[in-house]
Amino acid sequence: MTMRRRSSICALLVLALALAPVGAMHGQHADHAAAGMESDARADSASAARVHVMAQAIPVLTHAAHSAGGADLTEGYLSQAAVMARGSWWNGHLRVDATLNAEGLTMAHGELSTGAFGEGYVDRRHPHTYLHEIIATGIGSAGGVGYSVSGGRGFVPFGTDDPMMRPFEKYPINHHLAQILERGLLMGALRLGPAMMEAATFGGDEPTSPSSVPRASRFGDSWAIRATVIPLHGLEAQASYARVKSPEQTAGFGLAQHKRSVSGRFLSGDGGRYLLAEWARTVERDQDRGVNVFSFESALAEGAVSVGPVGLALRLEQTDRPEEERLPDPFRTVRPAVDLTISGITRWRSATMAVTLPTVIHGALRGYPFVELERLSAQSRDPRSIFVPQRFYGSQGPWMATVGIRLRYGPLHARMGRYGSALAESVPIRTLGSDEPTNMHQH
Repeated sequence: MTMRRRSSICALLVLALALAPVGAMHGQHADHAAAGMESDARADSASAARVHVMAQAIPVLTHAAHSAGGADLTEGYLSQAAVMARGSWWNGHLRVDATLNAEGLTMAHGELSTGAFGEGYVDRRHPHTYLHEIIATGIGSAGGVGYSVSGGRGFVPFGTDDPMMRPFEKYPINHHLAQILERGLLMGALRLGPAMMEAATFGGDEPTSPSSVPRASRFGDSWAIRATVIPLHGLEAQASYARVKSPEQTAGFGLAQHKRSVSGRFLSGDGGRYLLAEWARTVERDQDRGVNVFSFESALAEGAVSVGPVGLALRLEQTDRPEEERLPDPFRTVRPAVDLTISGITRWRSATMAVTLPTVIHGALRGYPFVELERLSAQSRDPRSIFVPQRFYGSQGPWMATVGIRLRYGPLHARMGRYGSALAESVPIRTLGSDEPTNMHQH
């Protein structure tokens, strides 16, 4: 990325954050103020900037039994440390979404998470990039059709919502099969009634470190489309397809990925009941020879419900994971990959239960304690695999226990991964009790 592009991105981000206090105050008092204003004052208010900011961090302590190498480990760090902002100008015709992520500082070695993989980490979730998202969107409508054009760095229109806005602290194993994020992209979206269509071109290269920026030379070598329909309020179905060129070889000489995703999602009007079912499949293809080399499949179902002030959530997952050559550190794999082979494909099954308690901190900053328990099993998908999970993890199945507290400042964001006309009508998942702030918005 050129210095000029970096300067432009920084300028947009600084502008959004600088206006945040004004936007937060405006969002809190808009309904009350509008009732007493004359029409010309209301017009001025409508054209003013509206900026919302949310900050969060999750101090966690995780115990993983029978993790990599059969070890029992207990670790603590600050997970999901992020500041998210959305700004709206010109009567909503221009929006900017920005997310800064500090995980490169707070959990540089990755978050202990047996079964996880991606970006050179294995059995750990990798830290996300410092500049997680910066997207500018122009929005309009004509003849009853809404349209938008978005550009910057962010979420490709593929698959399901980012796990950061879902009811679990631990990410699902399928994170790299079910979402495509932190890419330089240009996308368009159309909306007609309950139907939405998105299409994007982007650079296929994955980040290689928290400070990575998309390679300008890779922009436009990959593409994705997603169709979404909302037949009833709160009920949503999506199907998407993507072709990603050489995500793990930044120079562009690696295997391409052909990705598919189908999902259904339900969220009640008050956000207190949530269900998600998804299926995703990634095929790694040698483009030069025109042959499929590997395939990985995932099926996931999760749900959450508020029972008074307590949130209960359950997730069931089955996901295939590639087994690549590990470094002397068993939680890291060789990057870039040295060849086009893997030592096996492991089929992971997991069941995760989470309980979230009422806030123990009141005021602008809130804190929600939680407990998560996860039981896992791992088996080779092919008995000829060199990598044998039972030898590596031990004869007993891995399991994890995580305790922590979600710290939040500002109104809860509803979603991550949709922009402009593709924003579905929904509310945040309220699994945290009746005292959750009500001035919420989508992201």
